[in-house]
Amino acid sequence: MSSSLVTLDWIVIAAYFLVLLGVAAWVILQKNKNTEDYFLAGRNVGWFVVGASIFASNIGSEHVVGLAGTGASDKMPLLIYELHAWVVLMLGWLFLPFYQRAGVFTMPEFLEKRFSPSARWFLSIFSLLAYVMTKVSVTIYAGGIVISTLLGIEFWTGALATVILTGVYTVLGGMRAVVYTETLQTVVLLLGAGTLTFMGLNAVGGWGELKTTVSPEYFDMWRPLSDPDFPWFPLVVTSTIVGIWYWCTDQYIVQRTLTAKNLKEGRRGTIWGGFLKLTPVFLFLIPGVISLALKMKGELDWDTPDQAFPALMSKVLPAGVRGLVAAGLMAALMSSLASVFNSCSTLFTVDIYKKLRPDTPEKRLVNIGQIATGFVVILGILWIPVMQNISGVLYEYLQSVQSYIAPPITSVFLLGIFWKRINARGAITTLIVGLIIAAVRLILELNKDSLTPGTFLHTIGDTNFLIFAAWMFLISVLVTVGVSLATPPPSEKQIQGLAFGTLTPEQKAENKESYNVWDIVASLAVVAIVAYIMISFNG
Repeated sequence: MSSSLVTLDWIVIAAYFLVLLGVAAWVILQKNKNTEDYFLAGRNVGWFVVGASIFASNIGSEHVVGLAGTGASDKMPLLIYELHAWVVLMLGWLFLPFYQRAGVFTMPEFLEKRFSPSARWFLSIFSLLAYVMTKVSVTIYAGGIVISTLLGIEFWTGALATVILTGVYTVLGGMRAVVYTETLQTVVLLLGAGTLTFMGLNAVGGWGELKTTVSPEYFDMWRPLSDPDFPWFPLVVTSTIVGIWYWCTDQYIVQRTLTAKNLKEGRRGTIWGGFLKLTPVFLFLIPGVISLALKMKGELDWDTPDQAFPALMSKVLPAGVRGLVAAGLMAALMSSLASVFNSCSTLFTVDIYKKLRPDTPEKRLVNIGQIATGFVVILGILWIPVMQNISGVLYEYLQSVQSYIAPPITSVFLLGIFWKRINARGAITTLIVGLIIAAVRLILELNKDSLTPGTFLHTIGDTNFLIFAAWMFLISVLVTVGVSLATPPPSEKQIQGLAFGTLTPEQKAENKESYNVWDIVASLAVVAIVAYIMISFNG
C-alpha cells in the first residue's frame, strides 16, 4: 500500500495536517473560561457545525475498514445500520427538547433529573468503563491498522501518532476544538471518498455494469427469517434498538447537539447530520462492491474484504487525490477518537468529580477535564498491546457488545420520556437487570464450545445475537413498566418538563417556535431517501 503514495500525496497529507493544526490552534487561543466553554463549546454552535460534528464522530475505523469490507463480502444486511438517518431525526425532534429543557451536560445527569442520583451514578460509571474497554481501544487499534496500511508505517508508529496528535488538541481546546476540526474533517472525507466512488464507478463501467458483474441479487439486504445470520425481522428490531441507544441516548453523539445555541439550531444540526449519514453507503459500501467487481474481472487483487478499500484507492486514484483520500480516512479516525476522549472527560468531570466535590471552582473543573482527557489518552495507549493480543474473534465480540448494552438503556430513556408514570425504581432495576443479562450472555457466548448443545445455558450463549437482543429489549420494557407500576409514581414536580404530558403551555409554545415548515420538509426528505435505499437494495 505504501508504494502507491507518491511525493504529491505526501504534500497533500502534510497540507491537510497543517490546516487541521491551524484550526485547532485558533480554537485553543480562544481560551476556555468555564465548564460550559470546555465541554459544550459555550453552547454557542450553529447547525452546520453541529451536524458535521455528529457525522464525523460517527465515521470511524469500522466504516473505513468494515463497511467497504461489507460491500466486498456477502454481508449486505449490515447496511441497515448505515440507514439510521431517520433515527438521528428522532434525536432532534423527540429527545433533544427534553435534554435542552433540563439544561444538562451529560446523559447520566438527565437520568438524575428524571429519576434519581443512583440512576446517574450507574450510567456514569458504566458508560466510562464501556468507553475505555470498547470505543477507545477499538478505535485506536483499528486506527493504527488503517494508518499503518495507508502510509506504509509500523502499526505502533501509526497508532501512537494518531493518539498523541488527537489527544493534544482535544486536551487543550476541549469541545470547541473537537467540533470545529470535525467540520473540516467532514469536508475532506466527503471530497476524498466521494472522488473514489465516482472514479471507481467509471473504472468498472458504470452502475449498470457493476450490477451485472456482481449480479443484482448481491444487492439484496433482506434475508428470510430462516437465515442463520441476518433474519430480516430481528435485524430491523435490534438495529433500531441499538440505533436509538447510540444516536439518541449516548453521550458520545448527544453531546454534539447540546453545544447548539438553541433548540432550533440543535434540531437543524440533527437534520443536517441525517443528510450526511446517508452518504456512507456511497462513500464506503459502494467502493467495496466496486472493488469486488474489479477483482471478479481480474483487474484487481486482494486477499481479504478489509483490503478492498485501500486496493481500490491504489488502482483508480491519481497522485494527489490518493493523498486527499488518505487524509480523509485519517480525519475520520481522528474525529471519532477526539469525540471519545472528550466524552470520557465530560462524564468523569461532570458526573463523578463534580458530584463528589460540588464546590469546585469552574476553572479547576476545566483543569480536571484536561487531566481526565490526558488520562484517557494514556489508558488508550496502554490498552493497545492488550488489543493486539486479543484474537480477532474477541474483537468481533467487542463490536457486537453494543447489542447487549443498548436494550436496557434504550428502554429506560424511551419509556422515561414517553410515559410520565415510569419511576426511579423501575429505571434502576432495569439497568441492573440489563447489566446482569449482558454479562451472562457474553460469558456464555465466549464459552459456548465447552457447553453441552441443547442445554439451556448453551442455547442462551448460542442464540443469534439479533434475536437475543430483541428478547432482551422486551424483558427490559417489562421490567421498567412492571416495577414502576408496582411502586409509587414520581411526583409531578420532579418530572415537570422532562416527559410527555408534563409540559406547561409556555414550554409547548417554545417548542413550536423552534421549527418551521422547511425543517419538516427536510426531515421528510431524509426519511424518503432512507425508504428509497431500503427498497432499492432488494435484489
